[in-house]
Amino acid sequence: MTTAPHLATTSALPRDLVERLLARARAGGAESVPVFAPATGAKIADLPQSSLSDIDAAFVTARAAQRRWAAVPVRERMAVLRRFHDLVLAEQGTILDIVQTEAGKSRVHAFDEVGDVAVNARYYATEAARLLSPRSPRGVMPVLTKVEVHHRPKGVVAVISPWNYPLALAASDALPALVAGNAVVARPDNQTALTALWAIDAAERAGLPAGLWQAVLGRGSVIGGEVIARADYVDYTGSSATGRTIGRQAGERLIGCSLELGGKNPLLVLGDADVDAAARIAVRACFASAGQLCESIERIYVHDGVYDRFVTAFTAATKSVRLGSDLDYSYEMGSLTFPRQLDTVTAHVEDAVAKGATVLAGGRARPDLGPYFYEPTVLEGVRAGMTVHREETFGPVVSVYRVHSDDEAVEQANDTPYGLNASVWSRDTARARKVAARVRAGSVNVNEGFIAAWGSVAAPSGGLGISGTGRRHGPEGLLKYVDTQTIAVQRGVPIAPLPGMSESMWAKTMTLYFGVMKALRQK
Repeated sequence: MTTAPHLATTSALPRDLVERLLARARAGGAESVPVFAPATGAKIADLPQSSLSDIDAAFVTARAAQRRWAAVPVRERMAVLRRFHDLVLAEQGTILDIVQTEAGKSRVHAFDEVGDVAVNARYYATEAARLLSPRSPRGVMPVLTKVEVHHRPKGVVAVISPWNYPLALAASDALPALVAGNAVVARPDNQTALTALWAIDAAERAGLPAGLWQAVLGRGSVIGGEVIARADYVDYTGSSATGRTIGRQAGERLIGCSLELGGKNPLLVLGDADVDAAARIAVRACFASAGQLCESIERIYVHDGVYDRFVTAFTAATKSVRLGSDLDYSYEMGSLTFPRQLDTVTAHVEDAVAKGATVLAGGRARPDLGPYFYEPTVLEGVRAGMTVHREETFGPVVSVYRVHSDDEAVEQANDTPYGLNASVWSRDTARARKVAARVRAGSVNVNEGFIAAWGSVAAPSGGLGISGTGRRHGPEGLLKYVDTQTIAVQRGVPIAPLPGMSESMWAKTMTLYFGVMKALRQK
């Protein structure tokens, strides 16, 4: 394991930057909470918390701004996204510093968030007009019935985003909501609120009207329900347990919600895989953001014929990971973000070892580097009854398993209530695609860990089972933020009996009509 020779030197953020960003929050309540840098323990800021009156004011302002914004031509809205794209790339040094300081991750993994926001902004800035255009499906009586389907924005969307990918999950979910004509009231996690506030600041500098994208600050347990109670749609990323609660709250109000939740994601190494490539990419797939990623791999199933070679290569690559979180690209993995994450990781590893598992790499905390550092860890011999076998760790821990066939690998991969992401490795991509189609997951990457599917933003992304419902990315990621309205104009003959025609004759005439339409294969 290669590590920094000293405590991480993540510096405090410039005070004027912190104050400018905090001024953007709807947070004038009497309470404030201190926020600390995970890598060093140094205080970042005293974060003001939003009161009920702050939340009310945010939604009143958002609704007024949304009505004006919905009247703006969609191509003008798209232009804001294009300028936002350019600002994110041009000012990446600032936002990378903020993300690293608040989340504790390495710079290379913070840059993944910059890339995510850029490609999402570019996609919706290119495709929104087409996706939102009215369409004209066939009417019940061709020629005589003219039908138009229009898209109407939901209104005010609540984006409740987590701490682990604070830029990507705050901005990339807000952008399609905004370009669809909605307003957004965001509730970022306290730990990473400055990142979300920077995104709002950048969007307004890109031309987004003031008040259209706002943030309220507070613990989810305190203000989350209040935000949902005022929203017209909810977009949430986080734990499966909280997702169930939010789903119930949205259901009680009969509003829609999109939920991306947890994962216990598998990687399958088939017998003909390029072992060295699989081992190299698996390191990134398992340990990006110290494993604090819903899409990250926590289980690896390796065919017996290549098991020993893969495990040797993967273990060696894991041990070579450089730990640290300086504000540069010196290190490959940073810190965990909270003491509770460190506690969970430690408990999962200790429970597995106590019950007979073997640590092949890592397996220990590194307080010499910072309060929440933990080495990337590979476990062998994990079995049923060990906590890490079934439960999501959400940290830098992966278990490797020996299998004897593709069928066994798929069966083991699917033995979970989760279904978010998966990875299949084979030199024969046709074979790999067949195996991938059998894996129960919303996204499956062939010869990649998670970025191939996640980064292909023209395609939908989301989970099955307790990994969630709804989709982000692609047309689905935009159209979830709109309602459809059908306008049908009937011309000439009404859809009713003609004068003097009996209801019986009407039924016979329509029966004949339906048969003719079927024969003509008309929809």
